[in-house]
Amino acid sequence: MPNGPILCVDDEPNNLALFRQILGGDYRLVLARDGAQALRAAEKHAPSLILLDVEMPDMDGYEVASALKANPQTEHIPIIFVTSLGREADERTGFACGGVDYIAKPVSPFILRARVNTHLSLVRASALNSSYQDAIRMLGIAGHYNDSDTGVHIWRMAAYARILAEAAGWESARAELLEQAAPMHDTGKIGIPDGILKKPGKLSAPEWEIMKRHTQIGYEILSRSHAPLFQLAAEVALNHHERWDGTGYPGALAGEDIPQSARIVAVADVFDALAMRRPYKEAWPMDEVVAKIEEGRGTHFEPRMVELFLDCLPRLLETKAHWDSRDSDTVLPEAQ
Repeated sequence: MPNGPILCVDDEPNNLALFRQILGGDYRLVLARDGAQALRAAEKHAPSLILLDVEMPDMDGYEVASALKANPQTEHIPIIFVTSLGREADERTGFACGGVDYIAKPVSPFILRARVNTHLSLVRASALNSSYQDAIRMLGIAGHYNDSDTGVHIWRMAAYARILAEAAGWESARAELLEQAAPMHDTGKIGIPDGILKKPGKLSAPEWEIMKRHTQIGYEILSRSHAPLFQLAAEVALNHHERWDGTGYPGALAGEDIPQSARIVAVADVFDALAMRRPYKEAWPMDEVVAKIEEGRGTHFEPRMVELFLDCLPRLLETKAHWDSRDSDTVLPEAQ
């Protein structure tokens, strides 16, 4: 837990008093004098960080760390060993047991405060990233909650988008960001009436104009965040229905005026939509799917992106097989 206390474990009362003197003014502390107390305190108080002595009676620090890492309730808590054992072999043992850092006694107040601050910052960053991943999953599901896109379509399509982005020369980190952003491309559908989203027949012209508004609605929702992930998601949401020849919506953009992120997602989205089974259609044979993508070269899709799609097809089919093997009704991607 990012807001939990720091658990300080040492069998010497003077050392616990020193922890309190150095850290007590800035952090909530929980103190334990042996391994058994430490394990109970970790479960009870959900600390953000554990400062752990090694040389203790009955159960040494390495045994405590191993027990903490074997417990799903405590395995995520970072452990800093604070000990007079300073040999390289001791440090290797500490890291092998799951420690994230190793501080030698006698403790320097400056070093202790600096290391604690650094590792708590990492804990907060990890918690924030987890929140991002939760938001991605929720917004991705929300965009498809009331229409017939069920199962793993958006996650599989996002995996395709990453493959195409890497083929287009995107750095790995930015391609991963697009994979995270792509599932939110239809977030704006939460603003479209059910009667239009679920209409079994063809939409009337006024209904189609309402349906097209989902791109702008998605943009308005996602662009409220200044985080690069949501800015990219907003860009994709607004532009993924633009067409290379300028006949798309909402802006009738053409050619390279369409952001490359949206050009990538357009191919990935159509590929998956054609290749997947839906309540109103069977999956198309793969040769017909590929022919349809090629047919859109220069009209719907950027010609170069179609070439990249064809080059990447073996990898795309491998990814498709992976996702097809999973439960299409219940599976969700794991948080990173």
